[in-house]
Amino acid sequence: QVQLVESGGGLVQAGGSLRLSCAASGRSFSRYSMGWYRQAPGKQRELVASINRGGSTNYADSVKGRFTVSRDNAKNTVDLQMNSLKPDDTAVYYCNADLGGVIWWGQGTQVTVSS
Repeated sequence: QVQLVESGGGLVQAGGSLRLSCAASGRSFSRYSMGWYRQAPGKQRELVASINRGGSTNYADSVKGRFTVSRDNAKNTVDLQMNSLKPDDTAVYYCNADLGGVIWWGQGTQVTVSS
C-alpha cells in the first residue's frame, strides 16, 4: 500500500509560478513511475507530466517548456515546478504512482490561475 500526499496548490495570477510536491510512503519509491495528472471541471483527468524510475520524463504538449517534473528518491518525493501559468492550467492536480500496473492516487491539490 502506498500513500501519496500532495501539497503546494493555491491561487496564483496568470504568468506566475507554483511548485507542487507529492510525498510517498513506503520503501520502494525508487521503483515507481510517478506522474502528475490534472482534472478541470467538466473535463477528463489528463496526464500533465511523468517521470519513470530511470529519471526519463514525459510532458503533455500543453505544458512543455513551462512545467518541470523531478523526483528525489532519498526523500520519497516528486515535484512539479509550474511556471508561466495560464488560466487553462486551473484544475485539481493529482499525484500518481505506478508499480508494474498497480496504481495509487493522491487526494489532489487545487491550482487556480486567475487572469
